Amino acid sequence: MSLGFKNSLFFGQFNTVQLGSSKSRSQKHRILSIEPVRTSVLDGYIVPINIKGKIDNLGKVKLNKDFVLRSKSVLTVDKDVDVDGNGELGRESSNYDAIVIGSGIGGLVAATQLAVKGAKVLVLEKYVIPGGSSGYYERDGYTFDVGSSVMFGFSDKGNLNLITRALAAVGCEMEVIPDPTTVHFHLPNDLSVQVHREYIDFISELAAKFPHEKDGILKFYGECWKIFNALNSLELKSLEEPIYLFGQFFQKPLECLTLAYYLPQNAGDIARKYMKDPQLLSFIDAECFIVSTVNALQTPMINAAMVLCDRHFGGINYPVGGVGGIAKSLSKGLVDQGSEILYRANVTNIILEHGKAVGVRLSDGREFFGKTIISNATRWDTFGKLLKGETLPKEEENFQKVYVKAPSFLSIHMGVKAEVLPPDTDCHHFVLEDDWARLEEPYGSIFLSIPTVLDSSLAPEGHHILHIFTTSSIEDWEGLSTKDYEAKKKVVADEIISRLEKKLFPGIRSSIAFMEVGSPKTHRRYLARDKGTYGPMPRRTPKGLLGMPFNTTAVDGLYCVGDSCFPGQGVIAVAFSGVMCAHRVAADIGIEKRSPVLDAALLRLLGWLRTLA
Repeated sequence: MSLGFKNSLFFGQFNTVQLGSSKSRSQKHRILSIEPVRTSVLDGYIVPINIKGKIDNLGKVKLNKDFVLRSKSVLTVDKDVDVDGNGELGRESSNYDAIVIGSGIGGLVAATQLAVKGAKVLVLEKYVIPGGSSGYYERDGYTFDVGSSVMFGFSDKGNLNLITRALAAVGCEMEVIPDPTTVHFHLPNDLSVQVHREYIDFISELAAKFPHEKDGILKFYGECWKIFNALNSLELKSLEEPIYLFGQFFQKPLECLTLAYYLPQNAGDIARKYMKDPQLLSFIDAECFIVSTVNALQTPMINAAMVLCDRHFGGINYPVGGVGGIAKSLSKGLVDQGSEILYRANVTNIILEHGKAVGVRLSDGREFFGKTIISNATRWDTFGKLLKGETLPKEEENFQKVYVKAPSFLSIHMGVKAEVLPPDTDCHHFVLEDDWARLEEPYGSIFLSIPTVLDSSLAPEGHHILHIFTTSSIEDWEGLSTKDYEAKKKVVADEIISRLEKKLFPGIRSSIAFMEVGSPKTHRRYLARDKGTYGPMPRRTPKGLLGMPFNTTAVDGLYCVGDSCFPGQGVIAVAFSGVMCAHRVAADIGIEKRSPVLDAALLRLLGWLRTLA
């Protein structure tokens, strides 16, 4: 039987994808229930017929709150631009307030936040669809998430539901399905822990595994909640904008001081204040590894707290139709606001004039100019490739002294017969069977997502999707012939599948209907990330988030956004980065209030603080 190995995750034709697919799916965890209705297409939306609603004078449909508008976005590779992008832009289009390089979640959040403030924004995306690591692709009736299916920041409450807020800002709302279990850990010594959606259920299970550490467990996660509650009480904007920062401090001094106290601290140090059991501390390492791809001693406490609490506060909620719908909806909303997104637009250079970033040049020679340039590329790609030949600013030298590129991933996307999975299978699994020392080693830990447990419309009837990924360095894959490269992918994938077959799903190999393997080279090619890196990783034990740069750079007019900016990796973190970047840029172009004197003083202070890392 052919398993469908191909040279690339993304090879082939992209077909029409529609949010809120009408295929059958599990109904038991839906947040929002919509009765089946007939639909018609009107002005880019799918509109239920025979419901109470009205059309406003802009031709958009306003519906009662019980219904959700769903983008109808057609994505194909035989068109230069889709999702209402504009394929006819040229050099004369130089009146942009901001040009965003890349349409990852960080870049799209920054772009849409600026657009709703009245800025004219152009997003340039190298690929044919938006989303980057939060994109999707289709094969043989399957809709695969490119990256993680664990969606934080997607709830209906609090201030850290940044994905929900970003969508709402541009008039979008997505139907989501609650995940009752964030992740099921399968760890050495037969340690099995389910991270239940309800906090009390999770703590009760963990304390039952380590009854002698119950007090320490409560104290450690209690500190996480202290940080999360402080963050969740604040209006989240740019920490580089002093008017906002001082305003928040005067309104919420205790919360601001709490965050300042934890800023230089790491989760592992705090865990060790309260816990002594080596296996429990190793479990905390695994918790943090999911957040940051490093152990708890190297994971900033603020990052850990955001994730370890949001999964219980707002919960993990999976978007109907797949994670790719988030970027599609944001792109649609951006265009609705009067801004533009251009696909197959490979930016090769940032144009400087008198030391200021003023535009970009594409691989086909086209140039676009704007007041500000926002790079959603990694800082390594931004300063090493897009500004190649320019002297590396001192601030970036310091960043590269503190952080290195984290490894990439080997990804396996599979379609399997549904009967191989038990009916109570959880959506997300983390597998490290025998040796805690292998946690951070290449191919040591396995992360598995089965999104069809929540949304069966993503796969053909009677089948499930398994998305498996494990850390891998690009150096393992270089210098190979095409034949040896394909053979190595098969060998590594076979080993990983054997481990899952032994630990979780007996007989899974014989149930495989489709499989594709992507290496770090695949991620480098399609995600345009140096060495396919997942993001920055500290060279040594960091001082919390002190060393992480914000959005401004040493180059006037150039900003960075995404996972190599504060607060780091993960969907909720890069969305936060996008919100902060948009606020700082809006102030600099005159849309938001600013104080040049205070700006200069604050930026010098933040720069000095980073030197302490």
